[in-house]
Amino acid sequence: MKTLLRCLPLLLLGLLPLRAADSAVISAVRAADDERLAATTAGDRARLDAIFSDDLHYAHSNTKVDTKATFVEALVGKKSVYESFEHKERTFVPAGPGIVLQHGRVLATVRNASGVNKLDLGYLAVWRQENGRWRFLAWQSCRVPPPDTKK
Repeated sequence: MKTLLRCLPLLLLGLLPLRAADSAVISAVRAADDERLAATTAGDRARLDAIFSDDLHYAHSNTKVDTKATFVEALVGKKSVYESFEHKERTFVPAGPGIVLQHGRVLATVRNASGVNKLDLGYLAVWRQENGRWRFLAWQSCRVPPPDTKK
């Protein structure tokens, strides 16, 4: 037992580089997500092409599914205009080499043919490292129901 207690600090020191590496990965993916949000609100084709993976699978809360091509076209063509995002929760979890899961809750304001929609969304997103860059691979969201006021 004494040997284990003596070795414990060394074992913990051995884990520090892993935590530092995870921290660097999370910082990089958070910056990539900030760029995704900025590119989305701007409707900027070049920025969207750079941040979205060619394999993008974007499942909206209304069950519509977009590919990179269809989502970029909707944003650039102003069919969907994302006016704002307000994160209530945003968590990043390294899931394996070159993969980070992002989950949380966001309030988004979107303008489209049906008008202005204020969405309260729970989501799961997937980021993948492609050729040294973090790219947005997948999104799945659902609407968070309003609180039950009948209690």
